[in-house]
Amino acid sequence: MNKKFDPKQNYASSMKRVGYITRDKATPKDYAKMGFKSGLEVHQQLKTKEKLFCRCPAGKYQDLQDYDAELIRHMRPTLSEMGTYDGTALMEFRTRKNIVYRIKNETTCTYEVDDTPPFKINREALEYAIEISLMMHQNVVGELHITRKQYLDGSIPTGFQRTAIVGIEGEIPLKHKNVRIIQLSIEEDACREVSDIGHERVYTTDRLGIPLIETVTYPELLTPDEVMEAGQVIRFINRSSGKVRVGIGAGRQDVNVSITGGTRVEIKGVSRIKWIAQLTHNEAFRQKALLEIKKELHNRVKDPKKWKPAFKAINFDVSDIEYRPIKEAMDKSWKLIACNLPEFKGILSFFLQPGKTFADELEGRLKVIACLERPNMVHSEDMNPVFNEDMLKKRSKLLKCGENDAQIVFWAPEEDVETAKETIEERCRMAFEGVPNETRKALKDGTTIFERVLPGADRMYPDTDSAPIPIKDEDIKEIGKALPVSLKKRMEQLKKWHIPEDCYYYILRNDLMPLLERMIKELKISPKWAGTLLGHK
Repeated sequence: MNKKFDPKQNYASSMKRVGYITRDKATPKDYAKMGFKSGLEVHQQLKTKEKLFCRCPAGKYQDLQDYDAELIRHMRPTLSEMGTYDGTALMEFRTRKNIVYRIKNETTCTYEVDDTPPFKINREALEYAIEISLMMHQNVVGELHITRKQYLDGSIPTGFQRTAIVGIEGEIPLKHKNVRIIQLSIEEDACREVSDIGHERVYTTDRLGIPLIETVTYPELLTPDEVMEAGQVIRFINRSSGKVRVGIGAGRQDVNVSITGGTRVEIKGVSRIKWIAQLTHNEAFRQKALLEIKKELHNRVKDPKKWKPAFKAINFDVSDIEYRPIKEAMDKSWKLIACNLPEFKGILSFFLQPGKTFADELEGRLKVIACLERPNMVHSEDMNPVFNEDMLKKRSKLLKCGENDAQIVFWAPEEDVETAKETIEERCRMAFEGVPNETRKALKDGTTIFERVLPGADRMYPDTDSAPIPIKDEDIKEIGKALPVSLKKRMEQLKKWHIPEDCYYYILRNDLMPLLERMIKELKISPKWAGTLLGHK
């Protein structure tokens, strides 16, 4: 007699197989063994009076429910210069979203909704971007070329973001090494998301068009702590300029992570730098777990190209089921679809992140691509089974399940069923390849969920509404004369004053150096005492 499958035991044993350890127990050697590699994209709003390509006020926010008009858009992908479509754009098109914009007259004009060509670039913003580029020892470009970066998630009504590279090839100092900077770009910020439910996504346009800079590092960060430190250093440099906005939403980080055998995965929109270390730690082990799943599936399935799931509409009575989401789906006359995944037994409950399994990957994609709100599925390896024994037997008979198969049941409106089927099959096929290129959303607990397919170069093309903008050498030199004291010199000064190292972070993060210097020079307060006072909350 076969031993009954225990998903909890499978989760624990797969975690052990992956070799997951908590971050406090991990060493640089552990990350080196995995081939951990990371790079940062740090976004920071500039403190300008006006937006980047129009003259609307920047930094003035509306209440989410306070608006003068609503605008509805449907996004469609366009061909790149190479005659191809970007994968992210195609994925967003499949979602069939209604994009609703809540517009406040005080903060938005016809430019933001693509009814007016762009105004001339905000020179104040451009000068701020040049200054911060120089602070990172970058080479400022001689001519600014504005390009369009396609976004079909609706966060920009035009379907693209205007962006331009300002500086290239710089570096920033960390404690034990320097990290090279690929580039610093100036671009317009996107809308604020109000909600994303089913096939409707709602935004406000107040943040849209605010100038921001994006600083991109090389993938030279080799531990989660290094990634976090690099994020802090870039923030310190940005804030020390006195030219950037601070506060909730003013700065965001995108973190790229890969390990040996994996691929680049982007963790999008990390709002707090202190989250970065845990997020990158868990992402490294998630990729390691996906590589273990790949290995296991190839041992079971000799020809992955012939692998195929089976889908059947449930034709037996489930009216006495107690699971509320299924009851609600039946009340709406939604379709209840069963799916058999050949040779996937033990995969659905396979550990990926703390508290998350491979089944969560499927559930996340059903939410994003098929627009099915969570919970949107149950499966044969649920920790708390929904179906009783009689229903399980009927499901197995319906699907003609094999002993080593796994099963899923999902519910959806009839018009979303095919997209859901495609999404499940697509993600399961990806499991044979290992780690898919994707963008993931950061959660507070240090884990991530699927957000979209990772964008490629196909989404970039020149902005035909904007001519190249020359940047004169004399202008660069003039800006360079008034640069603030470098971060390296500030750190050296704090050390010279014998201020405790645990105070550095708070002083630099909040740009308190000018105040500290005044306390020491004008009020004749002991440097160590003043620094300790300012450096602790």
